[in-house]
Amino acid sequence: MSMFSTGILVLTSPLHTLPLRINPVLRSAAQLVERTLYVHFQPGLNLGNGSQPRPMFIPPVVDLSNLITRLYSNAADVCSHLDVRVLLTNVRGQLAASTGATISGSPFPTPQHLSHSPEIVLTDFPIQDPGQSHLVTQCLQRYTGHCYVCSPHLASVLLHPQLVKLQEKLEGKEENESEKEAQPLVTFNDVVVGGTFDRLHGAHKTLLNICCLLANRRFLIGVCDQEMLKKKVLKELIEPYSLRVQRLQEFLQDIKPSLQVEIVPLGDPFGESVVDPLLQCIVVSEETRRGGEAVNKKRIENGLQTLVLHEIQLLKDAHHTEIEEEKISSSSLRSRLLGTLLKPLKDTSHLPPLPYVIGLTGGSGSGKSSISRRLEGLGAVWIDSDKLGHETYQQGTAAYYRVIEEFGSDIVNEDKTINRSALGRKVFGNQEQLKALTDIVWPEIALLVKDRISQARAEGKQVCVVDAAVLLEAGWTDMVHEVWVTIIPEEEAASRITERDGVSTEEALRRLRSQWSNARRVEQANVVLSTLLEPEVTQKQVIKAWELLQKRIQNREVPACHPGPA
Repeated sequence: MSMFSTGILVLTSPLHTLPLRINPVLRSAAQLVERTLYVHFQPGLNLGNGSQPRPMFIPPVVDLSNLITRLYSNAADVCSHLDVRVLLTNVRGQLAASTGATISGSPFPTPQHLSHSPEIVLTDFPIQDPGQSHLVTQCLQRYTGHCYVCSPHLASVLLHPQLVKLQEKLEGKEENESEKEAQPLVTFNDVVVGGTFDRLHGAHKTLLNICCLLANRRFLIGVCDQEMLKKKVLKELIEPYSLRVQRLQEFLQDIKPSLQVEIVPLGDPFGESVVDPLLQCIVVSEETRRGGEAVNKKRIENGLQTLVLHEIQLLKDAHHTEIEEEKISSSSLRSRLLGTLLKPLKDTSHLPPLPYVIGLTGGSGSGKSSISRRLEGLGAVWIDSDKLGHETYQQGTAAYYRVIEEFGSDIVNEDKTINRSALGRKVFGNQEQLKALTDIVWPEIALLVKDRISQARAEGKQVCVVDAAVLLEAGWTDMVHEVWVTIIPEEEAASRITERDGVSTEEALRRLRSQWSNARRVEQANVVLSTLLEPEVTQKQVIKAWELLQKRIQNREVPACHPGPA
């Protein structure tokens, strides 16, 4: 059977049996769905008795909460390429205690619109007689169409034949577990949570789903912004606040559209959680429990009721490396983006196809030379624009005479060479003078770079790396096929500069802050690298970037950018 972009998995087994079933079910679903997989729980749904079943509300119970955690954990392990979303529209307990009423009627008065229309529906419903298959699939399609707006050509697949062996193993366990009464989950009218929510992944989705399970009326989310991002690992790769909010809204609208969702920027560790009198519960993990306790301390100081701390477990990352956290985390996912294509390539049809030219840039101390040297070791021709810059000042060059004419003969040494220190003092802090200098020097450097690229072409070289601190500022991107940027935190860059150049920390910071910021460079980068960690980590990163580059050169097609982790 062909692959489908979006699918919906209707799980009919009792909740207490699903933890052991979910792994093989997800593996089977991943063979048919390639982008988005919605999961809909309807325990006890009978698709095989001839009558058309209707969706019913199911109560929020502890088993369901545990199952959601297990499902996202398994999904991260066996089908990490899928955007898995557990739908909770039909999960509803009692309304606020003050009403004393319960929900009745259908969870779906009209079919719910999802962000992506399902093209295939799958189920774990067990059929006793193979002759029932056609009847069951028709019933499944009608049931799903009653709940959600689906593709008009909705396909359906019964996964049960692949689960028969598992069923035999579970039968004894199911009999024992079915005797236990489901433990209800305590729910609240208003629930709050905070986080960065960068590139929604399984741990985020677990957190959001549990919050939606707990919240009856309103869900308040504080999303880290500005000051709260400064200490984050690879903060330059964090998605813009507006995009993170947009993705949260889409996800939450899919999983529980009845909730009143409020998303606010979080500029300090507390935000609205310490001033909102209606809040009743804050969801935390083992890692953030202290933060929840600090919130309650502030609420007491503000004369407010403390919040119930509902703790969820962290999800283990089955794919983590030795330098990454054991839990699923955004920082690990951002580190995996290093060396990959983050931004689609521009049209470079005006450039000769070979040599393929990489423009490598970054701030002072960011490790451009280190990366260039590593790329040279892999076969690239290293063109050092800093060295070429020195050539432009040599006696007899066009730039030599123009610089003296512009800035005066007092910058000339006795041996007729230009005194770079004296020249630097003239342009320091004077933007007009600095621009006059760069207008002379940068075009001359560009000509030398083009000459070196032509030389590499004549020698049959495949790849050149133009190492240029001012690649972006000078507008040299039209000379290169791709822009690569190397980044490290400002404090690390300052430390390297003081050690390398023997200047004070203040002077190092002044230099750095006079340059483009990392964030501004990353906006124009196709590939981002970092030399922050050990040399062997940098080497692996560069090898990864090089191997992906070779594939792009071989394909010679403009590829799509790297997708965000699910």
